[in-house]
Amino acid sequence: MTVIAIVESRADRASTHICDALRDCVDWDEHEDETRLDADGGGTWYRTDGFELRSFDDIHLELEAPVDAFDCDPDLLVFASRHAGDTGALLTGHFTGNFGPAEFGGENEALAEACPNALAVLREAFEEYAPSEYDVGLECTHHGPTDVGCPSLFAELGSSDEQWDDPAGAEAVARAILALRGTEPHRETQLVGFGGNHYVPRFERIVRETPWAVGHVGADWALEAMGEPDSDSDPDPDPDSDSETEAHRDVIDRAFTASEADIAVVDDDRPALEAVIEDLGYRVVSETWVRAVGDRPLEAVDRVESQLGEVDDGVRFGDRREASFALVELPEELIGTAEGIDPDRVRGVLETHAIAFETTNGGSRIGARAAVPTGTGSEGEAEDGDGGHNAESLAAVDDLAAALADVLREKYDDVRLETPTSASETDAIVAREVAFDPQLAAELGVPEGPKFGALADGESVTVDGETISPDDVRTERRHRFSLPRRLEGE
Repeated sequence: MTVIAIVESRADRASTHICDALRDCVDWDEHEDETRLDADGGGTWYRTDGFELRSFDDIHLELEAPVDAFDCDPDLLVFASRHAGDTGALLTGHFTGNFGPAEFGGENEALAEACPNALAVLREAFEEYAPSEYDVGLECTHHGPTDVGCPSLFAELGSSDEQWDDPAGAEAVARAILALRGTEPHRETQLVGFGGNHYVPRFERIVRETPWAVGHVGADWALEAMGEPDSDSDPDPDPDSDSETEAHRDVIDRAFTASEADIAVVDDDRPALEAVIEDLGYRVVSETWVRAVGDRPLEAVDRVESQLGEVDDGVRFGDRREASFALVELPEELIGTAEGIDPDRVRGVLETHAIAFETTNGGSRIGARAAVPTGTGSEGEAEDGDGGHNAESLAAVDDLAAALADVLREKYDDVRLETPTSASETDAIVAREVAFDPQLAAELGVPEGPKFGALADGESVTVDGETISPDDVRTERRHRFSLPRRLEGE
């Protein structure tokens, strides 16, 4: 089970209030450590299921290697702390480190180990326990310590004297910390953030609305303090800036390694930074990519993007999660007609039956191709060989065609699959409708205008004393739509 260390700072009264609330919320076993000074985490300390709490005299950001004081071997460490700022009542969390000079603890251009999954769980617990007058948020990476000894985060009560002394706010932070019991520091889907303001609205939104957790975030001000990085591929490097460039590269690389992430989202236009990130072997993606990919295995995502197209070019994922797939052509006339009837339902059809599909018009319309499942391999593990994929992919195509035919039935009187009657034809969806025929109406002497409209609406009309019924001016129209088909060699 995950063991969590909690640091209380006697120099921070919000910290003492939070830790008093922690001691009140659950039962703790009290212990004495005579091997360390009270000021350094010795003296009286506390243990309960999954947690150990120790108190220090120094302010948190000056505590380097606090893990050494703990009797347990913690998987992560939480600093119970105040938050100061002009933000009103706020519960917030963040990781520690300095992308540039160390003005408030820690080392220059150094970052502590982050625990993205734990921070995401803490933020969710803040939402559950925050008093109604409190907002909940996240912050960028800032201040010390940079050498903690294990993954760590700050859980903060803010943002001024009123909140620091608020028992309800302190209890909310305490209960959120306790909600971390059993939480692992990391998850499969986590990324690093660059850019944006101190309170990282884009990255907080990613954490709140997607399965992704966010590790270190270098906000605009932190990147400015660091200085614009240069890429090794810069054709005109400044010979006097080599050491500065390497320092920049090192701290950017550390943001990934300390977050256990290989992916970044960059807020704002920062081509030099993106070049360095990619030169270091990491990938820059968009928020759209993060949302579209969700919690899918990245190996499966890579296969889709390499064969069907990239998310940022309009590819979207469906509900199917099989590893093996075949590419299918989606006939333009069939898709366009179905979308003209019910575009939301057509998208639902693709989402239900496809692993992924192309879109156009900013993702609002279905594109020309889709990836449909062909095998029964586990998600993220492609099968070797054909494995009967031809038959299975034909079944997947049939299911897709049947679902699109159901959409057509909303408009047409009869929709069915027809097999070819000649060598020049292929299987198709044939839709028939009986509709008002203006030419027949004109031949019967019906003048254009309101009487045309009445007949089209199913009402009889009188012309020169003769009654003309809707059936007299209807004709059957037949529409033939090509079926989705598997692309050969794909």
